[in-house]
Formats: sequence, structure tokens, C-alpha cells
Amino acid sequence: MEKDFAIGLILGMIGGALIVANSYQARKMVKDGQEQIKNKVCDMTKKKQQSNDYEDLDD
Repeated sequence: MEKDFAIGLILGMIGGALIVANSYQARKMVKDGQEQIKNKVCDMTKKKQQSNDYEDLDD
């Protein structure tokens, strides 16, 4: 059972990699998703820094 799962997982990863490597639209989708994640992380870190700055003023 575990062996079948591992083989299926590996085949799925290889298949997905081949689709992304050969498809412009899929590559664009992955690139856009990565860019959205980067933007969200940057926004979250900026908000955290701002809240830390306000906490420093209260001391």
C-alpha cells in the first residue's frame, strides 16, 4: 500500500513537471502563483514591522 502510494506520488510529480516544462500557460500560472505568494509575504512582514514600530513607541 505504501509502496503504491510512493510510486503514484513520484509518477504524479514527474507528470506535473513534464506538463509545466512543456506548457507556456502552465509555466505562467506557476510563475504568477509564486509572485502572489512573494507579495503576500512582503505585505505580512511590512505589517509586522509597522506593528513592532508602534509597540516601541509605547515603551
